[in-house]
Amino acid sequence: MSRIHVGEPRLVGNEERYVLEALRAGQLSQAAFVREFELSFAKYVGRRHALACANGTVALHLALLAIGLEPGDPVLVPTLTYVATANAVALAGGVPVLCDVDRSSWNIDPADARRRLEALRLVDRPAVGLLPVHLYGVPAPMGPLAALADEFHLWTLEDAAEAIGATYADVPAGALGLAATFSFYGNKTLSTGEGGMLVVDDDELARLAHLYRGQGQAPGRRYFHEVAGFNYRLGELAGAVGLAQLERVDWHVGERRRVARFYRERLEALRLARGLEWQQAPEHGVSGEWMFTVRIPDGFARETVAEHMLARDIETRPAFVCMHSLPMYRGGDYAGGFPVAEDLSRRGLSLPTHAGLTTEDLERVAAALEAALS
Repeated sequence: MSRIHVGEPRLVGNEERYVLEALRAGQLSQAAFVREFELSFAKYVGRRHALACANGTVALHLALLAIGLEPGDPVLVPTLTYVATANAVALAGGVPVLCDVDRSSWNIDPADARRRLEALRLVDRPAVGLLPVHLYGVPAPMGPLAALADEFHLWTLEDAAEAIGATYADVPAGALGLAATFSFYGNKTLSTGEGGMLVVDDDELARLAHLYRGQGQAPGRRYFHEVAGFNYRLGELAGAVGLAQLERVDWHVGERRRVARFYRERLEALRLARGLEWQQAPEHGVSGEWMFTVRIPDGFARETVAEHMLARDIETRPAFVCMHSLPMYRGGDYAGGFPVAEDLSRRGLSLPTHAGLTTEDLERVAAALEAALS
C-alpha cells in the first residue's frame, strides 16, 4: 500500500517539452518562456501587469517596496497564516498589525481588523495597509474588507499564494486589491518548484516593481542602478514549467475541486456525529480548494489523529502556527487576544489534496479519519 502524500505537483502538460526547448535555446535566465508566462498569467487573473519572481515571499516584498511602505508603517495581517506574510512586511520596514480570523472562512476577521485600526488611531499612528490572505484557497471576505479599506483609506495587497482558481463576487483572487501575489511552490495548485508572481494594474507600481526586481538597474542603462534593488527574478526553466502548468489551469483547479467535493460528501456523517468542521467560503466567494483543511473536534487531540493516519501511510499537515506566538512577533500590543485563530491553529489539520489522488485514495483518507475519531 503506497503512501498518500498531503500534496504533490502534477506535470501533465507541456512541461518537459518547454524545458527542453529552453535548454536547447541555451536560455536559463529570464527569456521567452518567462515573458509568455507573465503575459498569460496577467490575462488569466485580469491584470495589466504580471512580474514573475523567484518565489511568493519575494513577490510580497517586491509589492510592498513598490507600494512605498515606509519604516514603521502598520499593515494589518491575519495572525493565522504562513510566516512569509508577516515577514515580508517586517523586512520591508513595516509593522505587522496582527488580527484574529473568523470561524467560518478562517480568514482575517473584518470586525477584529476594525478594532485594531481604531486602536491605532487612538495612539495617533496612521493606518496604512491591509494584507488579507486567502487561506488554503478560501477567499477572504473581500466585500467587508473593501468597505473597511475605503473608510480608513487603506491600500489592499492580496496574498493569493494559495488561491489559484478562487473568486469573490465573480472576480478572480488577485484582482481584488491594489496588487496581489501568488506562489508556485512545489505543493501549490500550479507549481514551478519555487516561484511567485506579482500582479498589478497601475503602470507606475509595475515600473517600480520591475526596477526593484532587477537590482534597481535603470531600463536601457546597463550597470546604472537607480535604487538599492534585489535579484528577485524567476529563471527561464521555471518559467517554462509555469507556462505549461498555466495552460492546464482549469484542469488543475478542477481536480482540487473534485477532491474537496469528495471530502465534503464523505465526511458529512462525521460532521453531524462528531462535530468535525471545515472551512467555508464567505458569501459571494468560491474556493480554489488548494488544501482541504478540517478542525478536529473537541475531545480529540489533533496530534493523535495525525499519528493515527500516518501509521496508515497517510500524510497530513497541521494548521499554521499563529504569528503572535512566534519569537519575532511575540509580545506586541495584542489586546483582546486571538481566540479563534488560536483554536484553529491548535485543532486544524490539512488532508491530502492534490490532483493525483484516486477515489480509492480518498476513501482511505476518509476511513482513516473516521477511525481516528471513533
